[in-house]
Amino acid sequence: MLSPSAICYLLFAIGRASGESGAMNVVEFSFYLVETFALPFAILVFVFERRKERIADQEELYQRLSDEYTNFLKLVLDNADLQLLSKQAPLRELSEEQKERRLALFGILVSIFERAYILVYEEHMDKQTKRLWSSWEDYMREWCQRTDFRKALPELLEGEDPDFRKHIEQVARSAPAEGVQGVRGVQEEEPGAGMQEPGGLP
Repeated sequence: MLSPSAICYLLFAIGRASGESGAMNVVEFSFYLVETFALPFAILVFVFERRKERIADQEELYQRLSDEYTNFLKLVLDNADLQLLSKQAPLRELSEEQKERRLALFGILVSIFERAYILVYEEHMDKQTKRLWSSWEDYMREWCQRTDFRKALPELLEGEDPDFRKHIEQVARSAPAEGVQGVRGVQEEEPGAGMQEPGGLP
């Protein structure tokens, strides 16, 4: 398929073969065709390609964040004695060493949530961005159903992004409060119940 410039050159060559005055008419007509059809078409192609690139960038960003969350869950499995994936609270009091490890894991989790909030969340989201963000909203809500995580939030959120802090505190206040829940992996179904409101958040 000939490009607009090639068409112009071809018409110009035809015009030269048929005389100078004819060449001018053909060139003027060719530029009219370009302005009328080729330029709007080029703009549409540009907009379409930019949209495809934006969607691809969003998907790549979401995949990187999902990989970070998956790696976090692997750390949780490596520290199974903390029972962070259990649907029931630990039957016995954790030792000081275990509490320190739990707090460190919660710190990693909050950092991942903060990155997801800063990179994905927008006040006015289109359908694609809203779809990507909804999973992270679910993850936050699930972890905020845990009493131990909620109690640790005030300490974990010190020095964090103010907008993110406000958002996750709102999620924690609105989370169900009926018992410790298990934590799902990436792209699994959301569990049902929650747990009791701790005194850490207003």
